[in-house]
Amino acid sequence: MSKIGGDQGLSRRALLRWSAVAASAVSGWTAGRTDAPLPVVASFSILGDWVRRVGGERVRVETLVGPESDAHVFQPSPADVRRVAAARLVLLNGWGLEGWMERLLRNAAYRGTVVRVTEGMEPLRAARHDPHAHGPHSHGDVDPHVWQDVTRARHAVLRIAQALCAVDAAGCEGYRARAEAYAQQLEALDQEIRAAWATIAPQQRKVVTSHDALGYYARAYGVQIWPVQGLSTDSQPSAAAVARLVRLVRREQVRAIFVERLADTRLVEQIAREAGVRPSTVPLYVDTLSGPEGPAPDYVALMRHNTRAMVEAIRAAVR
Repeated sequence: MSKIGGDQGLSRRALLRWSAVAASAVSGWTAGRTDAPLPVVASFSILGDWVRRVGGERVRVETLVGPESDAHVFQPSPADVRRVAAARLVLLNGWGLEGWMERLLRNAAYRGTVVRVTEGMEPLRAARHDPHAHGPHSHGDVDPHVWQDVTRARHAVLRIAQALCAVDAAGCEGYRARAEAYAQQLEALDQEIRAAWATIAPQQRKVVTSHDALGYYARAYGVQIWPVQGLSTDSQPSAAAVARLVRLVRREQVRAIFVERLADTRLVEQIAREAGVRPSTVPLYVDTLSGPEGPAPDYVALMRHNTRAMVEAIRAAVR
């Protein structure tokens, strides 16, 4: 499978052919027809779940980075170019999560609407930085993992409704109604998470995870979370950083150490072993949904799963 922009890049003839397919796919909408679902592309699985909740049967959602896949290291394929070219609306997180998106849009000769659901939010900056860490898919110092704070997820959901209304005014009433209903569900989820953590004393809320994806969660729910890796899953900490984290785990008496789904387990296992702590056997889902039979098939299930795993691990360790 060839990579976009590589030596086996897409030919001009192929791009023209796919542009014609895209024009045919969306011509009904540009002509005012609304009998076919609105073609929408979402960059990754969590965002795709939100779009389906808001869009309902009126939209056809194509998710580029599906469940059990990592947006940090994703490489678009020619099939992804076709999906984007045929879309009326492309929704992405922004803040560097989808570093491959600009090239994908260019290769698709995309002329539709692109919306970043983080627009209007204030990002967190990475407070913990290892100058010796390395990885090709850097976010800089901006943390893109906003979905880990349910309040910010609600903002993103309402932003999705605005974006859908902008390209499909006839469906706007339904988009707004579904967004408001889902936002209420998310408000209840936020309170549920806060209630779960209220059962753990603040000084015991200490967790180590694979990479720096839970900064928003930590701030929103009053948990101290230390990552092994940086903001991207392919960043690698230095030996000195690993040694510092081992000392921190011992000093802070951290008893909840987690491997994330899709992350390399070796570093976390090394730190746990050297610190004398047994890591949890329950993986956290932080950047992706699970498959339909897994513990995190949608966003609400993901947040519940992660919260339950962390709270129960701490509770078991302090008994």
